[in-house]
Amino acid sequence: MALGRKSKTTGVTEHSKPATRERFKTGHSERGRERRPTMSASLRRRACRISSRWRESTIEQLLAHGWSHRRIARELDIHRDTVARYARRPPDPDSKPAISTAGSSELIEPPPDSKPAISTAGSGDVIDPPADPKPAITTAGVAGRKCECDPHRETIVAKLAIGLSAQRIHQDLVAEHGYTHSYESVKRFVRKLGASRPIPFRRMETLPGEEAQIDYGLGAFTIKPGSKKKKRPQLLRVVLSHSRKAYSEVMWCQDTESLIRGIENAFHHFGGVPKTLVPDNLKAAVLEHDWCDPTITPKFEAFARHYGVAVLPTKPRTPRHKGKVERCVAFAQDNALKGRQFASLAAQNELLRDWETKVADQRIHGTTRKQVHRAVRSG
Repeated sequence: MALGRKSKTTGVTEHSKPATRERFKTGHSERGRERRPTMSASLRRRACRISSRWRESTIEQLLAHGWSHRRIARELDIHRDTVARYARRPPDPDSKPAISTAGSSELIEPPPDSKPAISTAGSGDVIDPPADPKPAITTAGVAGRKCECDPHRETIVAKLAIGLSAQRIHQDLVAEHGYTHSYESVKRFVRKLGASRPIPFRRMETLPGEEAQIDYGLGAFTIKPGSKKKKRPQLLRVVLSHSRKAYSEVMWCQDTESLIRGIENAFHHFGGVPKTLVPDNLKAAVLEHDWCDPTITPKFEAFARHYGVAVLPTKPRTPRHKGKVERCVAFAQDNALKGRQFASLAAQNELLRDWETKVADQRIHGTTRKQVHRAVRSG
């Protein structure tokens, strides 16, 4: 029973419980609103400007590398008319790539007197359905209805394997096998087969000098400067997609400046610059993740514009888009760093450089079936 106080004027007992509930609800909703982070209007406008500049810069770089409008639209998930609109714009005389892309074969040669910013010290086949599928669910004493397409199962599966649509399969069945049932029955049968087949993933190979993939992992335990504590630094790995030649460097953090330094050092290690960079959705490179229109950080965008490379971030939560570097990070961790400890970043980077030359470049790659350093020369 709720307790209350008696009003001196009306003599009616006033209960405070509803008011208490109302105050609790209001406070709870206010706290809930405080926990939800929101972006101010100025930040939204800034993000839109950065995103627009990234799109324009990326389209310009890909057009300069000879990509078609159709290929650029497919890669960036935009309409071909948008690409054509950017292509019709007059070139900006102030935004020229630092390195010419004309005549590039494997990589674009960097300037002979250029120096690193900072020293380096410190995957389907179509799976056939079961041979004797179970009949449809039956009621007591009544047999399930047999599908009209079952006699033509092998024919339908073979036509699906070469990419024919359900409508084309129905037309061929009528013309070639005297099929008398409706198109809807074929469509239902094709849909049922599609539900039992996994989505095929095919490995995408690139031309020499076309692409480099970027990702981070954890390095070996290293003593931090000024203390006796050990910590695992960040392991940066940059891999050329065609030859699988890679560059490794450890650093204490994943900020934008460290990322740019590491990629620039990778360019000098390779002896040139690839046409496109495929980074993971790192905060140092991607300000806002988006399937269709990611926002690149201003520093990383300026870095890419300086070297004349296009930045194509991977889609969120799709590691298969950078599968080449994904496995290469684990390879460096297991083969070069596992079971080791270092007194400094310089010592770990020195071992990584020696390991890249004597071990990683000399191996026969399991996918390409070629020796890595020979694949670089042949490309």
